[in-house]
Amino acid sequence: MIALVNRWVRRRTMVCSAPGTYGDAMTDEGPLAGVRVIELAGIGPGPFAAMMLADLGADVVRVDRATPDGFGSMSGDLLTRNRRSLAVDLKSAEGREVVLALVAGAEALLEGFRPGVTERLGLGPDDCLAVNPRLVYGRMTGWGQDGPLAHTAGHDIDYLALTGALHGIGRAGERPVPPMNLLGDFGGGGMMLALGVVAALYAVRAGAPGQVVDAAIVDGVSVLATQIHALRAAGRWQGRRGVNLLDGGAPFYDTYECADGRYLAVGALEPRFYDELVRRTGFPLAGDEAPDRSDPANWPALRTAWARLFRTRTRDEWTELLAGSDACVAPVLDWTEAPEHPHLAARGVFVDHDGITQPAPAPRFSATPTAVRRPPPRPGEHTDELLAEAGFDPDRIAALRAAGRVA
Repeated sequence: MIALVNRWVRRRTMVCSAPGTYGDAMTDEGPLAGVRVIELAGIGPGPFAAMMLADLGADVVRVDRATPDGFGSMSGDLLTRNRRSLAVDLKSAEGREVVLALVAGAEALLEGFRPGVTERLGLGPDDCLAVNPRLVYGRMTGWGQDGPLAHTAGHDIDYLALTGALHGIGRAGERPVPPMNLLGDFGGGGMMLALGVVAALYAVRAGAPGQVVDAAIVDGVSVLATQIHALRAAGRWQGRRGVNLLDGGAPFYDTYECADGRYLAVGALEPRFYDELVRRTGFPLAGDEAPDRSDPANWPALRTAWARLFRTRTRDEWTELLAGSDACVAPVLDWTEAPEHPHLAARGVFVDHDGITQPAPAPRFSATPTAVRRPPPRPGEHTDELLAEAGFDPDRIAALRAAGRVA
C-alpha cells in the first residue's frame, strides 16, 4: 500500500508541474483547476457540492458502487457533470486500498453518509488523514455529525421544519409549503459544503493542517435565515406566516394572476419603485387619497385592487408594458420558457451540452472562466483510466476487476 501511494504521489507531482496535463479532465478552465477532489457517491446535496467544485475547474473523481444497489443518482443526473467515475466495492479491503490511493493524491474528499459509516469502512477522517495529512475531509449530513438526531434519517422538509424556516413559508392561515428541496439540500447543504471545502483548502495552502468540514443542512438553513432573525429581534417580523414584508404578506411583494391564467411577480418594495409601478400601470388607488402602503392594515384593500388590475391584461402584455422600468415586475416563467428569456439568453445562464439544456456554471470569473466540460459519467466509466493514473498496473487492474472489487 505504501509503495502504491508513493508511486501515485510521484506521478501527481510530475503531472501537476505542467498546467492542463493532469488527465484529460484537467484543463486551464476555472479557478480550482489543479485541485483534485474525491467524491464518495451519494445523492442530493453531496453531489451538488461536488458539481460546484467541478464546475469551478476542480478535477472531481466520483467513486461509485461496483455493484448497483438502487442507491445513488439517476442515469444522466446533471449533478454529476464535469467529472470522471470509477466503480469500487467500498466494503472490501481492496476497494479501501483503491480509495486511499486516490486520497493520497487529492486535496479534498466529499462524503454524504450517516455519521460513522465511513469510519466503519476504514475511510473515515483518521484513515484518510493518515495517508494525506493535508486533506480537507468534507462531510455532508442533514443533522450534523453529533447531536441527538445525528444518527436518524431525514430529508430536506424535516430539516426546514426543525430550523423554523418551513414555518415561515406559505400563505396566511394555511399550512406551510415545501419550497421544493432548493433551500435545504442545495442552499443550506451542498452550497455550504462547497464553501467550507474551498475555505479549508485556502487555510491548508496557507499552512494549516488538513481538517474535517462538518456541513449540516440544519446549520446552513439557519444561517440562510439570519436576516429574518434580525427582523424579528427588531420587531419587524411577525411569527405568523404570510403576513410579513417578504413572505407574500405585502401586496407589493407577491404574485398575481393575469388574464391568461399566467402570473406576474411583483417586488416593488422601495417607495420609488412602487411609485413607478403605480404610474406605469394606471393603478386606481393613487394620489393623495391612496391608502398608506406602509400600514399593514391597508394591505388587504391594496391586494384586492392590484389583483383586479392585473387580471385585465395577459402576462406578456404586462411584461411588455413594464419592460425596461424600475417597477420590479417579472413574468413567472416555466421551466421551458426560462432558458429562452432574452436576458438569460444574453448572459448564457443556460447552456446546451451533449444535447441537454442545463444551467451554466456560476458565478463567473474574468480570468479563469468556467465551463461544462463533461456530461454526467456512467458509473465506472473511467475506472481503468483513473486506476492507471493512481499507479495501478494493468495486471493489478485486471485482478481487481476479476474479483469484482472494481467495475
